[in-house]
Amino acid sequence: MATNMPHTPLDDLDRRILNALQEDNRLSFAELAERVASSAASCMRRVRRLREEGVIVADIALVDPQAVGKSLTVVVNIELESERLDLIDAFKRDMRSAPEVTQCYMVTGDADFVIVVVVEDVAAFETFTKERLYANPNIRKFRSMIMLDRVKFEARVRF
Repeated sequence: MATNMPHTPLDDLDRRILNALQEDNRLSFAELAERVASSAASCMRRVRRLREEGVIVADIALVDPQAVGKSLTVVVNIELESERLDLIDAFKRDMRSAPEVTQCYMVTGDADFVIVVVVEDVAAFETFTKERLYANPNIRKFRSMIMLDRVKFEARVRF
């Protein structure tokens, strides 16, 4: 996981490595080296450094929610009653611990937070709202937007 180490500035080879790994992180170092026009040893050293410095934060598999029975995705804008630091921290902890919440962002503008909730169906979302949102006395209001179509989804940073 990320460390407090300062990041070494990224050069062109680092960026090519990151782009290749974001497309397929199962590449062997030999395959990675071929894709980025470098040596396997150099790629191995750089990937190790990028992980140690927290540039690469995880190696994960992206799962299609519908393939595992999670057919409802909801984006929720949340306004808090109070912006006291302890209450904000409590809300963040609650969202981190909620398995239905796949993303949570503290934002500027009309909402204080935007969360993405992935659940089986409307009944499961209703249960989530009762247990996590309505039950929280620091939530002034929330607005839900049910996703109809995933037009674009990328879990990568482009260089």
